[in-house]
Amino acid sequence: MRVLVVTAVPVERDAVTRAFGGPEERVALPGAELHRCGAFDVLAGGAGPAAAAAATAFALASGAPASGASASRASASGAPASAPYGLVVSAGIGGAFTPVTPLGSLIVADGIVAADLGAETADGFLPVTALGFGRDRFTPPPALVRAVAAATGAAAGPVLTVSTVTGSAERAGALLAEHPGALAEAMEGFGVAEAAARAGVPVLEVRAVSNAVGPRDRDAWRIGDALAALTAAFGKAAPVLEGWNSHEDLEG
Repeated sequence: MRVLVVTAVPVERDAVTRAFGGPEERVALPGAELHRCGAFDVLAGGAGPAAAAAATAFALASGAPASGASASRASASGAPASAPYGLVVSAGIGGAFTPVTPLGSLIVADGIVAADLGAETADGFLPVTALGFGRDRFTPPPALVRAVAAATGAAAGPVLTVSTVTGSAERAGALLAEHPGALAEAMEGFGVAEAAARAGVPVLEVRAVSNAVGPRDRDAWRIGDALAALTAAFGKAAPVLEGWNSHEDLEG
């Protein structure tokens, strides 16, 4: 099974590909470049849910496009030059609602939540679903979440997608009040999930914790540690992701 991994920026993409020994091939797409590592295609799609959704949708529509070398080998073997993806993974670093998830730890989303998609009212925030349209949550396959969490030692819980990174204790508290049990926030997961859902492909989100959600203190961030944790996570999770069967009882 082919797996598409979508990150925001090149340093996250490179952290993932290091788990596989680096890219075997690079495949050009408009505005981006796929790094092909065996069964995994890793893409830096841009920051924020809109860029993530657009990059994911384009890659899914392209159907794991082959490079010149891949196309030549496929032609010689009689195999197709491209293949559909069976799973999409949103991956990268993010802020966490510590101390539940300390810096350098890993999180696998059991819910991918659009935390600020909706409307502000005199009575507080209303999610888009309360307005009578859209959706504000995707649920990754539970069996896959459990398997990846077990393989990597990650915590499993909701990950919030925001368009503006939280920068105050007040906002962090408001998010937790609106989404009890949330473990982390990031900026791409919901966009990736929207694109995957429209293509009928299951989605997963994996985050390595680089900072605490709340007042911005760049001196306290541990981006290097989080990127190293991301590499380690994909090294351990690769067999689970590649071998996952979407026809299994995912609700069991």
